[in-house]
Amino acid sequence: MTTYNIALNFEDGVTRVITCDDDEKVTEAAFRQKINIPMDCRDGVCGTCKCFAEKGEYDLEFYMDEAMTEEEAEQGYVLTCQMTPESDCVIRIPASSAACKTAPESIGATVAEVERLSETSFGLTVTMDKAISFLPGQYVNITVPGTDAPRSYSFSSLPGTDTGTFLIRNLPGGVMSSYLADRAATGDAVTLTGPMGAFYLRPITRAQVWLAGGTGLAPFLSMLEQVAVQGSDHPITLYYAVTRAADLVELDRVTELATKIGNVKVITILAAADEEHDRKGFVTDHLTAGDLVEGDCDVYLCGPPPMVDAVRAHFDSLGVAPQNFYFEKFNPTETEAAAA
Repeated sequence: MTTYNIALNFEDGVTRVITCDDDEKVTEAAFRQKINIPMDCRDGVCGTCKCFAEKGEYDLEFYMDEAMTEEEAEQGYVLTCQMTPESDCVIRIPASSAACKTAPESIGATVAEVERLSETSFGLTVTMDKAISFLPGQYVNITVPGTDAPRSYSFSSLPGTDTGTFLIRNLPGGVMSSYLADRAATGDAVTLTGPMGAFYLRPITRAQVWLAGGTGLAPFLSMLEQVAVQGSDHPITLYYAVTRAADLVELDRVTELATKIGNVKVITILAAADEEHDRKGFVTDHLTAGDLVEGDCDVYLCGPPPMVDAVRAHFDSLGVAPQNFYFEKFNPTETEAAAA
């Protein structure tokens, strides 16, 4: 018997990963692991358990047209009561995690290393009590030692290990920034809650354009780590935009991963007017319709809200709409990220 990992992405951004045997229906596996995917009939008749399979191979048994049409099945919709996996899968559930009687998982961890990468950023490495199954690009809430305050950060590490890394912006006076700058010590206990977020790497089926603003590089590091393991037949262009050259942290790691993958182009951009660089200004100053393959690409963006708004407006000005546009915007304050 073969067992597969099934990532269930709920509409409130929570992700839970379950195991499912190759002779087991997804709803049965979820129920066995105390997650109630909406379901009425179990027989492929009602359509209550209709979800969307974003990734993976599977077999669908009997279902009626009233429950799901052939056209929907061709698009990737599934009835989880009739779905048996033939590989690891990612399934989008049209219900909240609370409705399915589950919630983000909380896992203990200890601080392994804190590195001051630049005046504007820290690198944080933690050792988790167990590996968190997350999708590259997702985030967790981390409790700041000595406080009850959680802060949201995207993993910059490869999923599936008990070591998690994070790229954290230095916000003077911020709860996490103050801790990392003044009090952090190896062995400090933290709690990670998640994973969460709708910003994660989908199957790569066309050219990729990735736009990172500052510490918005973090989820792309995780994505690059995953692609380095799985490979890709499609080109990836990563635009990494910061204010000053000193803010181009983790560039050696990016370059190493790009070289390993082989079809990744990295473009760096500086906004500071008083520094020399090949490309100056903002991402929108260097992104053409040709760079967007005339729309035949997936665009991922992680950066502050003005960057997201500017890129959207830039698409309109170019008259180009990418096949898919996934973004996560973070505020330069201590608020949680918003993904779409």
